[in-house]
Amino acid sequence: MIFLLLAVQGPNAIKVIQKITETPLDTIPYYAFEEGKIAGCDAIISNTGYTGAGGFELYVSNENALAVWNAVFEAGKEFEIMPCGLGARDTLRLEKGFCLYGNDINDTTSPIEAGLGWITKFKNPFNNHEYHLNIKENKPTKKLVGFVLQDRGIPRQHYPICTADGTVIGEVTSGTMSPTLSQAIGMGYVESAHAKAGSEIFIEVRGKLLKSVVTKLPFLA
Repeated sequence: MIFLLLAVQGPNAIKVIQKITETPLDTIPYYAFEEGKIAGCDAIISNTGYTGAGGFELYVSNENALAVWNAVFEAGKEFEIMPCGLGARDTLRLEKGFCLYGNDINDTTSPIEAGLGWITKFKNPFNNHEYHLNIKENKPTKKLVGFVLQDRGIPRQHYPICTADGTVIGEVTSGTMSPTLSQAIGMGYVESAHAKAGSEIFIEVRGKLLKSVVTKLPFLA
């Protein structure tokens, strides 16, 4: 069976969805789900999302996709609900400093390097346990940081991160023009010596070094 995934996100998401389901949404814990009905259609209702504003993800069969889509937008009229694509999700999650798999984390990075040590427990063995424990105990040589551009330009994935003299010290993993901050922001891995908030770094964009400053995450509280 082919499924549609519809992510209803934002501070009014629960109010919108509750209109079209009998499942009590406030009883579903964060990062948990329940099976129920949305607009009379079988659905998986998941208290998840990746925008930082809260919300639910709805999984319904492809044959019910249009009916659920229409029901959600009808229920959301009073809140001026609008359709948005993954580009909107990407800017929102970046503003919150959320890592995106394939960009900021992958099978070559360590959660310790990515600042995810708080969810990496070593009480029980797991794949590559010793490798990650060694990084934790001996301190990572590189760290994922957030940065804000001071010069005009937009950072993109894989752009080099440099010192003032052009020495490469890392690489951009995510970058965009923040619609909320009206500033170019990004994340990337840098050598640990340059990872402290306030450190001056430079992003190489089309052969030019653009001044940037390392900042604490999230960009938006």
